[in-house]
Amino acid sequence: MNPVIHIFGNPAAEWLLIQPVDERELEGIGQETTLIREMNGEQDFCLAALVVNDWNKDLSPWPAPPVFGKEGFGDGAEDMLGFILREVIPEADRACGGAERKFILGGYSLAGLFALWAGCQTDRFSGIAAASPSVWFPGFTDYMREHPMRAEAVYLSLGDKEEKTRNRVMARVGEAIRGGYSFLKDAGICCTLEWNEGNHFREPDRRTAKAFAWVMRQI
Repeated sequence: MNPVIHIFGNPAAEWLLIQPVDERELEGIGQETTLIREMNGEQDFCLAALVVNDWNKDLSPWPAPPVFGKEGFGDGAEDMLGFILREVIPEADRACGGAERKFILGGYSLAGLFALWAGCQTDRFSGIAAASPSVWFPGFTDYMREHPMRAEAVYLSLGDKEEKTRNRVMARVGEAIRGGYSFLKDAGICCTLEWNEGNHFREPDRRTAKAFAWVMRQI
């Protein structure tokens, strides 16, 4: 399961941004890091892009049936989080010579859902950057209500056309993200919900860059 890690930026920087990606997304990470720098000026950071082998399995917190096509969802999120905590973060700590670091976990779509779930498991992440997260995932709204977020700051976003779909499961995404935002606010978490123009597939690199940049400014 161990994903291949690609490093962008300064490995010894104070900020380590961790983002699960697929092969297609990896091609846009250079643009994403450029956008983060433009949004946050000279604030130095390193981005670790983890290329996921099986997207639907490795990032899902529990099994779920298909919502489009024939491929369902697995329960590999626990293993993915374990890899990040055992391998990625300790290696990053060694790279910066023991200096204090801040870790932000984020991603787009199902990777955004994984980041939110992981933020409920551990306080190792200072912030969670969830861009257009798949919070339509069956049972996830209830899970967020019952499991407190342990990160200091959480960014949520969605495209304004994402909930306007004929797929009945995915059409819940708007209701679900509004509910998740409400849970976080009620719990006293520093959070925001930003609405972007377009559907789920519009400017994912820019949306993810905005997510990471916002979290960095909060903590």
